[in-house]
Amino acid sequence: MDQLPDFWRTEVYHPLSVHFPIGLLITGFFFKIISLKYSREVWTMGSFILLFIGTVSLWIAVYSGEMADGIVSRKLCDPTVLKDHQNMAYTCAWIFSSASTLESLAQFNFLNSRVKSIILNWLSTVVISCGVLILGYVGHLGATLVYQQGAGTYQPSSDCSEFIE
Repeated sequence: MDQLPDFWRTEVYHPLSVHFPIGLLITGFFFKIISLKYSREVWTMGSFILLFIGTVSLWIAVYSGEMADGIVSRKLCDPTVLKDHQNMAYTCAWIFSSASTLESLAQFNFLNSRVKSIILNWLSTVVISCGVLILGYVGHLGATLVYQQGAGTYQPSSDCSEFIE
């Protein structure tokens, strides 16, 4: 039995791409919190890099989710969960994009004022915190799609004869 075609199914790209931004953004959030307490360059720059790469990879995950939409939505019992998942994913991506912009302004001191940088730093922390909460909800909706509705999963026959050689 040849498994290669299963890997190249379009709906498989989304679960392959979605876990990377989750890990990066949550780790970046923790780096951000640590950088507020211990204002060392390693925590600040680490948070900025993780947030930026996580945001880019989040948009890739959103794109791969759009690619899977047409295939997955036809097999769902309740497609409203998929629509909520998509809408919240876009909201999450825009929130983290905003946070990345705020972090860039603060990191590179575009405003030429220490007070403005501190305000941007705390504002970006609040935005990142909101983003992490929404990211958790998006993940919950995604898990609901997969584990309750079987979105994008292969359903074997009742006797699993396709796995017997």
